[in-house]
Amino acid sequence: MKIAIFGGAFNPVHGEHVHLARTAIEELGLDKLIIMPTAISPHKRGKAMADFFQRFEMCRLAFRELKQAEVSNYELTRGGVSYTYLTCEHFASLYPDAERYLLIGADMLENFPEWKNPEEILKSFRLAACAREDIKPFLGYKEIVEQKFSADVKTLSYVGEKVSSTQIRTYAALGEDISRYVNPDVCQYIRRKGLYAMHGLWGVKQFLKPERWQHTLRVAVMCAKNSSRADISEEQAITMAALHDVAKYMTPGKGYLKDFVCPDGVPDPVVHQYSGAYVAEKVFGVKDRVVLEAIACHTSGREDMTAADALLYLSDMLEEGRKFDGVDELRKIFKEDLFRCLYAALKQQVEYLGATGKPVYGLTLKAYQSIKEKTNDK
Repeated sequence: MKIAIFGGAFNPVHGEHVHLARTAIEELGLDKLIIMPTAISPHKRGKAMADFFQRFEMCRLAFRELKQAEVSNYELTRGGVSYTYLTCEHFASLYPDAERYLLIGADMLENFPEWKNPEEILKSFRLAACAREDIKPFLGYKEIVEQKFSADVKTLSYVGEKVSSTQIRTYAALGEDISRYVNPDVCQYIRRKGLYAMHGLWGVKQFLKPERWQHTLRVAVMCAKNSSRADISEEQAITMAALHDVAKYMTPGKGYLKDFVCPDGVPDPVVHQYSGAYVAEKVFGVKDRVVLEAIACHTSGREDMTAADALLYLSDMLEEGRKFDGVDELRKIFKEDLFRCLYAALKQQVEYLGATGKPVYGLTLKAYQSIKEKTNDK
């Protein structure tokens, strides 16, 4: 008998999960694929989580066409944090004579050495993994795991597309269509239950041109994916990203900005950060100072920027649609260290403006000098 466990938050389950499951059933010759939604994930705290029963039902809907698949509530009934090594121990005892696999994607393979007791998992289960988009990084993760644990990772032929549950949650939060990413029944379930929706932000789109809205969506996804690094909630991250350019095409002194007063000496390209914070508070009712302050400095930066400020500033600059010299290097630094990337980005901006003879806005210069001191740059 051959079995596999496919675990995850499934928040929500999407098409790539199903494609991976189908490939595993075919290529591993599985008799049983146990779909395991986490009850309390050690890695997903602070996310906009649907509850266990909602995620269980979405998995049931998504995988019901795969006859070998069954959705398990074991991690809920066991209680406590959902550590994979404990789940593997349990199912190894239930199926002692089975050939056992743990099914994971490239992102989980990358982080596998950081899991709790990975050695215990490999005592009873063999990893089966697939790449996502680019096979080269996947092969690097595979080599690291195999060398570190003297393991043999089974490579599945399926190469997944660049889709994440965070992206889907963000799109759902902002009222965008998610039907291309999830099973029709799952999509209907999400809509019926109002999962992830942040209805107060659904009006933002009307104030932006189509290309600016697409930029806003990319910024929102990047902020949401990195919200825990800035010590803010996913909802805060999506809110500040959704509203950061809301006043981009509004005229001060007119309409919603009738009573808005801009600080003196602000260059035209920077005005919308102040007017955006004004609209966020006065029109959309945002009272969270963390969110408002991040919006109010997302173009210029400011002295002593917080992690939330840095996240929005860098996401606006580095979202995947941006193209400029040095952007790839900045993105690499961003993955490693938020404030080191902020320093590098501000330094590049100040040096570029200096080289072209353009004036540097005072707040930008203060932001650069402040982060420079903190990084002890010589």
